[in-house]
Amino acid sequence: MARSPDFLSICCYSEAVTVEVPKYVTGIGLAAAAFTTLSFVPQLIRTWRLRRADELSFAWLAAFTTGIVLWLIYGLLLPSIPVIVANFATLLLTIAILALKFAYRERQ
Repeated sequence: MARSPDFLSICCYSEAVTVEVPKYVTGIGLAAAAFTTLSFVPQLIRTWRLRRADELSFAWLAAFTTGIVLWLIYGLLLPSIPVIVANFATLLLTIAILALKFAYRERQ
């Protein structure tokens, strides 16, 4: 009887993940993805509550968003679940912050 794959095995579908690159490395990637992605939640909440985003630089948001899109493309090309999931989620949070920045800018 075939054994059902565990969570990390499902996430390790890239050919780059082999015996030489253990599954725990993907676990570390998923943990890093969770922490870095969730780090945007407090900024989004703060921007929403204060109804202002003037302290956030458009140049920074544009550069960061471009970097996230490139990381997402990289993750899709590998393919790497931790890179894809983290950057897709971070992109959504960053777009929300960018939308608030535009909305609040027009009010001032």
